[in-house]
Amino acid sequence: MSTTLPFNFSTRPLIPHAHDYSHGESEPWHQHSCAQLLYSLSGVVSVYTQQGCWVIPPSRGVWLPAGVVHQLAITGKVAARTLFVDPFARADLPAVCQVVQISSLLRELIITAIDLPELYVANTRTERIYELILDEIRGMSVLPFNLPEPTSPALSNICMRVRNDLGKTWTTSEAASLLNISERTLLRHFRREIGFSFSEWLRRARLMEALKRLAQGQSVLRVALELGYESQSAFSLMFRQRLGTPPSDYFQSI
Repeated sequence: MSTTLPFNFSTRPLIPHAHDYSHGESEPWHQHSCAQLLYSLSGVVSVYTQQGCWVIPPSRGVWLPAGVVHQLAITGKVAARTLFVDPFARADLPAVCQVVQISSLLRELIITAIDLPELYVANTRTERIYELILDEIRGMSVLPFNLPEPTSPALSNICMRVRNDLGKTWTTSEAASLLNISERTLLRHFRREIGFSFSEWLRRARLMEALKRLAQGQSVLRVALELGYESQSAFSLMFRQRLGTPPSDYFQSI
């Protein structure tokens, strides 16, 4: 595992950075001494930590607290804009990894920050932009695009089998039978280790895989059928409920 060099926050509370990735690129396991807000203008970024996976659709972002060990995988052409944030810039910065909604205001502030000077004086436009960015970070809405990793070997094995065969018609009953436990016991274990039900975990796993496949240009029908949906309309309904737009329009409307 590599660790990035320390960032110098003596002149400003955050450091903006722009980087474009090609499809299939990745970054190995590493960590930062500061917090990080990674925003994707296009393409899909998958962020892996020891706690699970976070998938960042276009126009969304992921928040990583200081010291979190992670790696990145790129799907499609990704235009990433990152803010490296001094962990002491504000006392109430998010303390856990989370995929977040990037407001229109924060989006424009991030883009603007790329060209701001490193050195500035108090009570100037540059200082106000940095401070407003920190205000907006504190108010970001959390989105359900994470896939937590169970802590027990038994549930980890079930989740791995599901991820490897997302097109299968999985049921809570079938998953429980593979562990020789009751459905109620399986649900209790899932809620204790992950925070939500097996069926919700399955929906998220399929959605996150769908985002990556759609970013590669696969058709909506193919994605729907290969991920276990009975029809394109059933998949589109789920997609619209989660993302607010049909999958056929999503990557064209951002």
